[in-house]
Amino acid sequence: MGIVAIGLLALNPGKHKLRIQAMAFLSKQIKRLRLRSWSLLALLAPTLGQAQVVLRFEEGIARSPDSQVELYREQHLVRSEGDRLTERLVLYRCPDGTAFARKRLDYRASALAPQFRFEDSRLGYVEGLRQGPALQLFVRPDAKAAERSAAVSRNRLVADAGFDEFIRLSWPALVNGQSVPLAFAIPSRLESLDFTVRLAGEARIQGEQAWVFRLRLSGWLGWLAPHIDVTYSQSSRRLLRFEGLSNLRDNTGGNPLLAQIVFATPARLASESQWQATLQTPLSACRTGR
Repeated sequence: MGIVAIGLLALNPGKHKLRIQAMAFLSKQIKRLRLRSWSLLALLAPTLGQAQVVLRFEEGIARSPDSQVELYREQHLVRSEGDRLTERLVLYRCPDGTAFARKRLDYRASALAPQFRFEDSRLGYVEGLRQGPALQLFVRPDAKAAERSAAVSRNRLVADAGFDEFIRLSWPALVNGQSVPLAFAIPSRLESLDFTVRLAGEARIQGEQAWVFRLRLSGWLGWLAPHIDVTYSQSSRRLLRFEGLSNLRDNTGGNPLLAQIVFATPARLASESQWQATLQTPLSACRTGR
């Protein structure tokens, strides 16, 4: 402190004592704040590294491309953690509202080839993809048939609604006019087939400017087999319309339904109770439109 400072303190010991007491008080308060900060961090620590889990609902209405008669509705619940898609649950309803089919997908092992199981109670038809050491496609044509299964290569594999993620991941190449190859899983055939996707044009759907992408079999078969067109918003990259053969068969179990599926409104937030209700909704046979 120096001789002058010591002398001043000696002349006024009362003020020196008050100063020491104030400093001690401040020191205690700082320690308390530090303890509270560490306690708060300890409480928040389990959630700081976790992405927010969000559940959303979206509905698509499938109509006949020719008559525009409603064929069925598909109601999607999609769960994500941050930007990562984790699960999808789809309930299919006849025009009278009866739930007749359900599909559940798990994207955690692969966003492009998610594990899934689809069940149609009208026919007892079941198909899907199992994840594991080897990928396995499976199918049961009807309730009386035995399940059949076969391994499928992971190379460029895209399965079911993983195609939606494939479009978004391939977006830059597609909008620049490139054809993008993929192997699309066909559970009913227990194999994957080579397809290509390319930009087919531009459209305006529900007031939104959109890109139309076309999925077609590779090679000369692509000119003979029917194609599928999917239309996505240019701004949000949201699926607006699907046109082509759907994953549902007609009421006799014969041919796949040719459908135009429109997702008229953006997805909205949903609750866990909706997920559970959709999972537990009983399935009954009914007639889709035609």
